[in-house]
Amino acid sequence: MATSAKSARKPNAAFMKPLTPSPTLAAIIGAEPLPRTEVTKKIWEYIKKHDLQDPANRRNINADDKLRPLFGKDQVSMFELTKLVSGHLK
Repeated sequence: MATSAKSARKPNAAFMKPLTPSPTLAAIIGAEPLPRTEVTKKIWEYIKKHDLQDPANRRNINADDKLRPLFGKDQVSMFELTKLVSGHLK
């Protein structure tokens, strides 16, 4: 009855499939294929390590020399990040 509804959710296979980063993205996260979840995690590690969040508005990310070719501009919002990165994954 209700017990099946409480079973653990299976992760979505599309999110777990390893994807190969473009050379632009590989400069930041490395060249090995990774699932989308890991790609996002590694980008955020890079952003935090290099203190690239805008101090005035933490939702914005300031691009450094490695992120500028990925973003195509000097600053993006955290909400644009996933869309921009997905274009660099195959």
